[in-house]
Amino acid sequence: MSNAWPLRISKWSAAIALLLVIMFAGILFSMGRPPICACGSVKLWHGIVQSSENSQHLSDWYTFSHIIHGFIFFGLGHLLRKKWPAFFTLGVVVCLAILAEGAWEVMENSSVVIDRYREATISYGYEGDSIVNSMADIGWMLFGFLLASRLPWRATLAAALLFEVMTAYLIRDNLTLNILMLTAAPQSVKDWQAQGTGYWLTGK
Repeated sequence: MSNAWPLRISKWSAAIALLLVIMFAGILFSMGRPPICACGSVKLWHGIVQSSENSQHLSDWYTFSHIIHGFIFFGLGHLLRKKWPAFFTLGVVVCLAILAEGAWEVMENSSVVIDRYREATISYGYEGDSIVNSMADIGWMLFGFLLASRLPWRATLAAALLFEVMTAYLIRDNLTLNILMLTAAPQSVKDWQAQGTGYWLTGK
């Protein structure tokens, strides 16, 4: 996929991308998700995981996972573009990335996944995301996509590993652990996560 700057997509692709974002916001609203945090404010950053405001604002520790999503989607898009360049234009890949990220946001806020988070992860009181947070997550994914388009692949991989190590150390969670706990949920990992008492986890 070309790294020419700035990355450009057609007006049609941009319109479809915008419609997809609006569509997912509408779906989340129809699911009963709150537009903003119940606290009544919208913060740029909220850094305490075990709190009612986690996943309610514009960014938090899980933002790094969404940036990595963007890295992954760009990499997959690059492979598709190489194999089928006529069909997988940059605009198509961007729209597919939004479709995948938005679908995850809808799934993540379903009762089944919310209950799974409460049961298997450190997000004991997880109530789902606000719509503002979900839309911001899509935006952070696009930021990761854009970043990956500018960085050499080794630098992108290094950034992803840095994010994973940093969040594992600070909050005992990251994208890899999140996937592991939602699927297999080994008790040893759950016990290790539950032992975390640092400020970024509890605010104490």
